[in-house]
Amino acid sequence: MTPPAPLTLELMALPKEVPLLRRNVREHLGGPCADVQLCVSEMLGNVIRHVGEGTPVVVRVSGGAGGRVRVEVTDSGARALPVLVRAGGDDEYGRGLALLDAISLRWGVRQEEGRKTVWCDLGGA
Repeated sequence: MTPPAPLTLELMALPKEVPLLRRNVREHLGGPCADVQLCVSEMLGNVIRHVGEGTPVVVRVSGGAGGRVRVEVTDSGARALPVLVRAGGDDEYGRGLALLDAISLRWGVRQEEGRKTVWCDLGGA
């Protein structure tokens, strides 16, 4: 089966956008894709929390149809680089990248002038 064309969404990093983004990803990939939906949720949540609510972002999802899926979230927070930390049992924050690290095949950050892209590769939708 041929993977769908890449999905590119431009949106504002707002909490109300998270469920809409998950639904768009699920529809784009043609069915349940819990790991991909979790990754886009955590990545957008990190922009909201660490770069700022209302920051313009571009979300890209490519691949699929049983193969690898790449998720990329680009924002203007070039200085707000993600850091994998170990959250304590009572900590309210600090698990997003740990989840991303646990369920993705690999992830990273690509820096460009005035922006960054956090990406991850998943085993399939």
